[in-house]
Amino acid sequence: MFCRVLELVLCSTALTVYFASHSIGTVVVTTLACSLLLQLAYFGSVLFLIWRSGYVSRAGQRAEHFGSCKDLGSQPPDHDEVTSESADLLQNQMLAISLLLP
Repeated sequence: MFCRVLELVLCSTALTVYFASHSIGTVVVTTLACSLLLQLAYFGSVLFLIWRSGYVSRAGQRAEHFGSCKDLGSQPPDHDEVTSESADLLQNQMLAISLLLP
């Protein structure tokens, strides 16, 4: 689905530029620039989704932990546990990003 939309956008851009300028060189440069911008937008949106999912899961964990501390009367986790969870989350995000790269 994404590839079809990408092809449609790039072809329509190329045709529009060609009919406007009648120059193959301008078409190639404009199409490459459009392709680069679309790839940057896609990469940025993936990073945003990764950030948002981490933010939502941390908020959920805090809410669950707050409820369990309140119910059981226990103490919140110490700094080492929180740091370990943050490191695990960062490692998962880096793995997700590396899967996107060719």
